[in-house]
Amino acid sequence: MYLMRKNDDQSLDNAKTNLIEMISAQRARRTVLKGAVAGLASLSALGTNALIGSGAVFAHGSRSKLQHILDIAVTAEQLAVTIYSNGIANATTLGISGDDLVYLQAALVEEQIHELFFESWGAQPLTSTFSYPNGTSTFTDLSTFIATQQQLEGYIASAYLAGIAEVAAIDQYRLAQILAQIACIESEHRVLGRIIIGSSPANNYAYAPVLIKQVEDVPSVLSSAGYLSPTSNNTYMYVQVSTNYPGTEYRTPYITTSNPNSNNWGYSNGSQPDSGDGAAVRVKF
Repeated sequence: MYLMRKNDDQSLDNAKTNLIEMISAQRARRTVLKGAVAGLASLSALGTNALIGSGAVFAHGSRSKLQHILDIAVTAEQLAVTIYSNGIANATTLGISGDDLVYLQAALVEEQIHELFFESWGAQPLTSTFSYPNGTSTFTDLSTFIATQQQLEGYIASAYLAGIAEVAAIDQYRLAQILAQIACIESEHRVLGRIIIGSSPANNYAYAPVLIKQVEDVPSVLSSAGYLSPTSNNTYMYVQVSTNYPGTEYRTPYITTSNPNSNNWGYSNGSQPDSGDGAAVRVKF
């Protein structure tokens, strides 16, 4: 069976372009609004605050909502990159080696791929400097490291599950599906963490829990848990890493229209989809 890759299908690119245009329009309107506020500096504090508050219409509009979701998503992915980067850098101290180290290296690349994806959609991180609930011991004690990794992956997967419903509600169906695609990978990371620590069964969830009600709650949840409170001895900055890692497949949000029951699983002659945008098929739910 030949792989049905619709390379001429530009729906994902078009969706991306439309979203970026929406975000650009939003930013332009915010600039106008800020200029209006500055020009009315003679207003009383109450009056000024009331005018600024009128900008809340953007916070509830589809443009603003998408931007906020993307910004939170890229921030979460930068936090994920940071924990895996530091975990790998301290692998010897943590006692991680062999296949367990390979798991972390692959997870790091996958998180970076996610981060770059959101950046390409115009996402801007809320912060790129993080902390960890247990500070430096996160990267000296294996149990602490895995407990932190488990909590983070749970929060991130939950954020995407919440985001799926939110972006679908504003008719961004393909983006909703992509969030689901990413959430699946975050859940894989959680299981790999349990394998590293020796928890049995590693795959202990029948359903992924939804720990976060709505995406806008993510910053407060992370802050309360201790991930957004950097101090002099508990500061970890996001640093982009290379995604050149063998074995990592489906590097773009890929869709195959091939029969999943076939032995080829959508591949022709054993080939795999490359790093390009394979089949950008818009899916209506």
